[in-house]
Amino acid sequence: MRKCGSALAFAVTPAHFLCPLLSHSRTFALSHFHTEANDAMDPIDLRGVFAPVTTPFDPVTGDADVVAMRANLRRWLQAPLAGVVLFGSTGEGPLLDEDEKARLTEAARDVVDGGRLLLAGTGAESTRATIRATAAVAAAGADGVLVQPPAYYKPAMTPEALRDHYLAVADASPVPVILYQVPPRFSTVELAPGLVGELAKHPNIVGIKDSHGDLKALAALLDAFGRNGQVLVGSGAVLFGALEIGAVGGILAVALLAPRECAELCQAYAEGRLADAGRIQERLSPLHRAIVADLGVSGMKAALDELGMHGGPTRPPLKPLRPKDQPKVRDALAAAGLH
Repeated sequence: MRKCGSALAFAVTPAHFLCPLLSHSRTFALSHFHTEANDAMDPIDLRGVFAPVTTPFDPVTGDADVVAMRANLRRWLQAPLAGVVLFGSTGEGPLLDEDEKARLTEAARDVVDGGRLLLAGTGAESTRATIRATAAVAAAGADGVLVQPPAYYKPAMTPEALRDHYLAVADASPVPVILYQVPPRFSTVELAPGLVGELAKHPNIVGIKDSHGDLKALAALLDAFGRNGQVLVGSGAVLFGALEIGAVGGILAVALLAPRECAELCQAYAEGRLADAGRIQERLSPLHRAIVADLGVSGMKAALDELGMHGGPTRPPLKPLRPKDQPKVRDALAAAGLH
């Protein structure tokens, strides 16, 4: 039987909070993440499935709706997720103000407990802004941060520039840093495996989320991070395959729609019930493609509305789901047995 993974700093957590994952192919001891400068830093265990949560907005004022977010979090956390991620691509992170992020992080911290991790996206276009955003969410209760690469000045983002940026952020961050390879369909900069391998040596850079959706690219990052790295897949369409090659888990938008199913896939895989895990993957892959990949944030929010949760409007300039696409959402949920 494959060993179960825990949620925070290898602490013992209640069994229903655990999402077990592969451990025989990769050892996750984080003792190599220790330096004198980081003596007080608690390592975090990223094994499991994380939900990159949406941000609900008031339909009249357009303000972030804290009450709705808390209600959604309570619903998602009924499933055995390892934690949640705020302000990612699905959470419309680039469209949020910094004060909103701090307020939402503090509100989420009240709900995300019991050993579950609260992670927050803090990547910005300048190193200074990224450091400030990271400090703010850490002060509000985040356990760790996801940092996407700056991309506006893409031609100038050489490996050296990206290295210096990430090392400065990691040096300054009071919480562990997770690199974030943004989905290639968005504006981003590629984090080359060689650069990732160099950054992985920093004691406060503990993992990477890879949203290529391609197992070959994921395998290259696994090799770059090395034996003790924690690599998370960002596509629910390839969760099973990612576990097979050594990923420790995933940050999966599809887990917002099927959190229990994602956790059950992990459980089945950990217990060696590969046929069961494969069957669950066959349910998740079409759901991911139809809603997450094809319809994006507006499709995700429409799907949450269909499931009786708080989806609501997107924040401009993002547009709401077109009426003609609404049946696609219902059909995808029904095909997955969720509606």
